[in-house]
Amino acid sequence: MAVLMPNVKLDEPDDADAVNTLRIGVLRLSRRMRHLSVDRTLSLAELSALGTLARCGPMTPGELARKEHVQPPSMTRIIALLQERGLVALEPHPEDRRQKLVAATGQAEEMLEASRGQRNTWLADLAGELDEEEWAALRAAAPVLHKLAHL
Repeated sequence: MAVLMPNVKLDEPDDADAVNTLRIGVLRLSRRMRHLSVDRTLSLAELSALGTLARCGPMTPGELARKEHVQPPSMTRIIALLQERGLVALEPHPEDRRQKLVAATGQAEEMLEASRGQRNTWLADLAGELDEEEWAALRAAAPVLHKLAHL
């Protein structure tokens, strides 16, 4: 069982510097990776929703909105745009006929796989510029960054 640490304190110089460096690094890396999208016509919100559907499977629009931290009307617009492009399909809910499930299509899965491959290759090439110690630290930090992204 993990032992929880005390709260990070921004009035502590070391904590504040670490948080600031992490924020800047994550933002810059994210911005650079955004430009590697296979389909640049999709917004970040649309790509994120597709990724969630591909990872988690079909779900109601409300569930998708909650997972994506957006309001239901915004998700309704995102789903409509993705449906127009053939990237999601609406299916009947197996238990509630009033509901629909949103599912990623095969076309979306292929696009996401190509995008992941492109970004992974780019990131691996970039990581190849690190020395062994830096690469070991980054490998160790990867699960922690993943956890932070999903808290």
